[in-house]
Formats: sequence, structure tokens, C-alpha cells
Amino acid sequence: MEVFQEAVDYLEARRVSYVVEAEADVLEEDVFPEEAAAVRSPLLTNLDLPDIPILCSEEELLERRLVVLKGVLECEEVYLNELETLLMPMKALRASAGTSQPVLSTQQVQTVFYQVPELLDLHRSFYSGLKARLAAHSGHAGDQDPAPSRNDSPDPGEAKHKGFELTVGQLFLKLVNQIGVYGGYIENYVDAVNVVRKCTQADARFRTLAESMMFNNNGSPKSRTKYTFEALLYKPLDRVTRTTLVLRDLIRTTPEDHQDSAPLREALRLSRSFLSGVNESPRGRRGVTLTHDKRRQLIRDGFVVDESDGERCLRHLFLYTDLLLCARVKPASRGKQDQYRFGWYLPLAGLKSRCFSHERTPEAQLRLHTVRTKMHRLHKQLQRHMKGSKARSWKKLEQMELLLLTLAPVSRLELQSPNGKSHTLLSSLYELEEWREAICKLTKENIETVPPDLLTLTSACVKLRMTQHPPLHSTTSTTSTTSSSTTSSSSSSSSSSEKTEGLCGTLAVAVHSASGLQQPACVSVCVEVDGLDFYEKLAQTHSIHALSPQWEQELYFQVDRARHMRVMCVAQSDRRDTTVLGRTSITLDGKSLSNRWRKQCLNLGQIDVNLSLKYSCHPLDPPGPSPQQQQPVFGVCVQTVAQREGVLVPHVVRCCVEEIERRGMDEVGIYRISGIARDINVLKTAFDSNLCEAVTRLRSAEVNAVSGVLKLYFKELPEPLIPAELFQSLARALDLNDTLVRSTSLLSVLQSCPDTNRNSLLFLLHHLRRVSERQDVNKMSLLNLATVFGPSLLRPPVAGGGSDGPGVDISQEVVVQVQVVFCYLQCSALPQPCISLPHDTDTEDETTHL
Repeated sequence: MEVFQEAVDYLEARRVSYVVEAEADVLEEDVFPEEAAAVRSPLLTNLDLPDIPILCSEEELLERRLVVLKGVLECEEVYLNELETLLMPMKALRASAGTSQPVLSTQQVQTVFYQVPELLDLHRSFYSGLKARLAAHSGHAGDQDPAPSRNDSPDPGEAKHKGFELTVGQLFLKLVNQIGVYGGYIENYVDAVNVVRKCTQADARFRTLAESMMFNNNGSPKSRTKYTFEALLYKPLDRVTRTTLVLRDLIRTTPEDHQDSAPLREALRLSRSFLSGVNESPRGRRGVTLTHDKRRQLIRDGFVVDESDGERCLRHLFLYTDLLLCARVKPASRGKQDQYRFGWYLPLAGLKSRCFSHERTPEAQLRLHTVRTKMHRLHKQLQRHMKGSKARSWKKLEQMELLLLTLAPVSRLELQSPNGKSHTLLSSLYELEEWREAICKLTKENIETVPPDLLTLTSACVKLRMTQHPPLHSTTSTTSTTSSSTTSSSSSSSSSSEKTEGLCGTLAVAVHSASGLQQPACVSVCVEVDGLDFYEKLAQTHSIHALSPQWEQELYFQVDRARHMRVMCVAQSDRRDTTVLGRTSITLDGKSLSNRWRKQCLNLGQIDVNLSLKYSCHPLDPPGPSPQQQQPVFGVCVQTVAQREGVLVPHVVRCCVEEIERRGMDEVGIYRISGIARDINVLKTAFDSNLCEAVTRLRSAEVNAVSGVLKLYFKELPEPLIPAELFQSLARALDLNDTLVRSTSLLSVLQSCPDTNRNSLLFLLHHLRRVSERQDVNKMSLLNLATVFGPSLLRPPVAGGGSDGPGVDISQEVVVQVQVVFCYLQCSALPQPCISLPHDTDTEDETTHL
């Protein structure tokens, strides 16, 4: 107890009140009458005490810090005992509320013990963490060599290391970040005391209980302290004030270069802000005046996923004129109003934001598909009007969709405050962009930050919220029903008819091109659809670095009850930060899109995106047990790949060509010097599994590796771009002496190639001609390029394959391959390629400007 007594003396010297518990058979007087004024103003108001620096050595400072921490641990142990004692009668009182002679009614029990279990859980976690760290520090110190004598000269660096190894700042910061729990308790405190007073006078049974509440001090049956019910109810009020005072003393004993300095100061700031809001007069709480006589008001709110400490939690976000508030919904019992608990807040002044995306891990993808499969099965059962626990099934479906909303998002919005505090939000890219735009608009107004009344703000969330419920798609028309878990047969039938609206089947989106960019950028188009969450609702084209990008890429969605589609044009920086250049939303009309392509030009602000839509209505299969893997592109017939992608030139060819033209045109020997085999294989694997990932890797890969991938693709084609049966015709065309006649004959043979082969070859040939235009720098002439690509683009027929004409001598084979490609490259009348299939079957384009 020497350390404990030393801590008590120290805290009292710093004006921190501390009650030393009485020994056995010594009764402590009721503290409530002396502190009756706390009902009107329960918390200490003058907390801005001057910080008097402690003038001592760093070693002595750290020793005092250790004393303070041990005192805090002792205080926490006593406080936990007090809370446990306060909760002891709760279970019995709650049980008696259902009898014919209740001691307290159910409502009175809820009022008396409101938020006390949450306070107990909060401080148990804090106590366990602090105790573990102090124990680890003491054990580590005990393993060291004995302390040096006064005549010894200890190593200053060693002393500093021992004192600096104990870090508790994050524990205090985590505690203060959840201090909003005290807000509800403080607001309810007067009602709880009134209930206790009233029932003490009216019921002898409760009076006996309220006047004889005992708890063990230090766990010894002989050391017991007696409190009245009212005195125990006051303990949390005393504790929340003491938190701020102890933080001040802990900061004063923490060196500025200590790892705990920053988090402790942030915890003190939040604690002071909380108490400042609590102690404001009721009139002052009604309105907060900001710069330019503006009043704090709610701008927007909605549900997002808050990613803290690696965990995802669904939270309700509130954007005010000068701050962003995150709160957790606490569902109330039947017939009562929901409550909100404070999570965190960020002032808008100086707030920075950035948006980015991450690919899901295979484990997360598998879990997501498992949840979707279960939801699909449960929804089908509900559609069959299963008898029995239907309300329970709806509730289960709602809970699973909440889980899905938490697991599904991949887009992240990171918010960074000037004080170093940051939070990451997850949602759909479209919704995050709406949040980001709203935040940026407010931050540009340079509004001063007034310390918020967090208690009032959090309590007012129930009345101020504009979003009544999370956006649950499977229960959109039965939100009120599922929230109360009382589904009637009439509401079920009406909801079933409403949920039959929307598209159900396959929605194909062919993204053609975009225009309106001010400068070249790495851009892509992101498409989101709504409806039930059983299937993936987000897809994105690969990125293209251009001023007028052309994707010609088809995206497919399995949709169920889809009504709207959101389209965004997205730019990505080298850091993979995402910037939405423009966005719009359109309503899906199944009748106009059924079984035919419908071309549309969407205006996304300054950017126009051309795309085509087609919808096929059909019954949907349940989601697969695992995500569908992209079918490989290497070693597969070029016509098969192009048909699968809905284009005439495969994406792998176009992406590699675009990247080489972006940064490889001046590379010496761009197609002659091979890249690293390992890098080429990595890119090949990426193209075979995920096109978007492959394009992302292309931007950071060595340019010779990119050219190597392109050469490898043509080399591994099972059939060359120029079919083998045309080899003899091309060889005969080369024997023609007249240049014009030879070119005409070669082009005639080219026209007989399949559409995909012909357009892919033309696309490559025009690219190679552009490369040769820089031959004074890259040293790649037309002949050099023909030598590199000739053997891959043209191959002789296999012996005995039934080809017409005599076979070609092997010594002449390479000559024919190189000369044919060389002649094509020299041809002045070389046609332009067509890279995409026609998607528009309408006589006129339908243009949408939103």
C-alpha cells in the first residue's frame, strides 16, 4: 500500500480529489447531500487550470509518471467495484418487475441503470489493458541489473530506454474516444436520482436495499465500504471529471519526446471538449454561432462502414456545417426511440481527404460469396411463403444484409485532420464521392471550429437524422416491418408485389469512349447498379492514358430488382489515389433495353461517356460457391478471346500498345531488347486472371517487359493472326514484280482473314508504323520490326495439313514471314482497324444529360 498511498498524496497535491475507502465496520456518510448541487451542474466547470511545469530531471519525471499510472490503476479498481455494486440489484429488480408486486417497474429499472453496464465494460477493458502494461513493465524492469548505487554513474541512454518503454497513450485515447457513453448517463442522471428518491420513500423493500449497498474494497470480506444508492449513482459523474484532471497530471509527467505525448494531449483535448459541451447552459446548447453569423446545422447524413483498428463497423455519419460526427446506433426496445452513442468527430477546418480502392483478399471474397449464397437461399424460401417463423426469417435476412453491407465495399475515403487524427470510411464509390464533395464544399468556406457539445449533438441525432434506416435493398419496401420484427401477412403480400419491380436477369454495359478531358490522364469508367446484394454490383473498365480514351469493353451484371445505374469517370494517380472526374445516375427501363443494344451518351458534367446497354430477362441461378475466375487469354484463339470480351481487338493487345505508346516510343530497341522473364510472367498471369489488375501492373512495369508481353501473346496463339492456309497465297504475291500489284494482292489476301484476325493485325501494324516514325531515337526501323514480329504473325502450314500448292523450303520460310509483314508496313493504302463490334441497333442515338 506504500505505492498506493504515495499516489493518493500526489493526486491530492495536484487538486485531484480521491476518497480513501473505510475499513471494516466503518460507515461512510452519504455523500449525496453535500454534492446535491451536482444535480444542477454535475461536473466541475473550471477545468482550464494553468499547467505548472515540473522542474526535475527526466528520470525523476518518469518515476513520477509511473506513480501516477499506478494511482490511476488503483482508482480504476475501486471504480470497477463501485460499478459492480451498483449493478448487483439490477437483475433481481428486473425479475421482480414482471411480478404482481414489483419493487420497480421495467421503465424505472431502465432509468436507474441506464448506461451503467456499458460504463462497466468500457472501464474493464481500460483497466485490463493498463494493468497488463504496468505488469509487463515491472517484469521487464525486474529482469534488469540491480539499480546502481549513488556512487555509480548510470548510462543516461539506458535510463531513458527503461523509462520510455512504457506506453499507455493509446489506452487513454481509446477510453476518451468512447467517453460519449457518459453523455447518456449524465443526461439521464437526474431522472435516475429522482426514481431512487421516490422509491426509497414509497417502498420499504427498496429503502432497505438503497441504504445498505456494500462492496468489498481490495477483495477482502473484512474490508467493506457502505454506500447509499444515490452515492453510487454519483460515482460516474465524479469519474468523468477526474479523467480530465488525471490526464493533465499525466501529461505534465510525460516528456515531450515520449511516444505517449501526442495521444495523451489529444485525449485531453477530447475530454475537455466533452466536458465543455456538457457544462453549457441549456440555452447555449440550442444553437452554436459560427463564422459570418452562420448557425451549426446538419447538412447530410447516411450509413457508412467505419474501418477502425482493422475492423469494419456499420456507423451513422452526420455532416454538420463545421464538423463530421460518427455515431453508433443503439436500437431501443419496442415502442421506444433509438439512441445514438458517440463514436468520433473531426473538425472540417483543415480536413484533407483522399479516395482509393483495394482488391478484396481471396478469403474476404470467399466469405462474401458464402453470405450472398445464404441470403439468396433465404430469400427464395421467403418468396415461397414458408409457414411458421416468417418474421424471424425477415429479421435474419436483414441481419445478413447488414453484414453484407459491411463486407462488400472496396472503395475507401480517408479523412486526415491537421492534428494527425484520421479515419477511413468505406461505401460505394458513388456515395463516397458525394460525401467528399459535400465536405470539400464546406471546408472551402473557412468556417471556424467551435468546440462541439458532443452530448447534445449525439443526443439530437435521433431527431435530426435524414436517413431513417440503412439502405437495405432486400427489405426496402418492408423496412418498418422488419425493424419491429412484426410482419403481417397483408404487409408481406404488398411488399412482395412491390419487390417484383426492377430488372431481373443480365445487364450488359458496353463502354465505348469518353470525351471532354482537359489533359491526358489514366482514366477508367466505373459502373454501379442497385438491387438485391446477391450478386456483384460494381464493375470497372481498365485504365487508359489518353485525352480521348476508347475502351470498347463490355461489363456484365447479374441483377435482381435493379432500378438504377450509376456511371463514374475515374482518374487514378501513380499513388493509386482515385479522383472522380464526373458522375451521373440513370433509371433502367427494361422494356427499352430488352434483347437489343441501346446506345446512350451520358453527360457527367464536363465529360461525356458513350456506352450501350442491353438487358436480357431470365431466371437467375444462385451465386456460385466461389467467385468466377476470369478465363485465360494467353494460348487461346484470338477469336475466342475477342468474342468473350465483345471486341474485335483483344484488350491485352490494346492495353500493351497503349502503354508502350505512352512511355516506350523513345526506348532504344523497344521490341528488340527483351524484358526480364520474371516480370513478363507476372504480367501474363495478371492478364489471365484480372484485367484491371494487369493494367495497374502495366503502369509500373518496365516498358521492355510490356513489349515482351505483347510479343509473347502473339507467339503463344494456337493459330497465327494470318491463317496458315494463306501462307502460299502470300508467298506467291511476293513474287510479283510490280509494287502496286503486289500491294493490292497482299491486301486482297488480308481481306479474306476473319474479322478479329484482320482488325487485330491492322491495329498492330499501325502501331508498329508509329514506332518506326521514332526510329532515329529508338533504332527500330520497319524492317527491324518486321523481323521481330514476322515469325509470330505468319506461320507455314503443318506438313500434311492439306494445304494447296507445293511446300516452302525451310530456308525460305523466315524470308516469307518477314517480307510479308514488311510489305504490309510499307503499304500506303493500309486500312484502319475497327476495334469494337457495333452495339447500337437503333436508328437514332438516345442521349441522356443528367
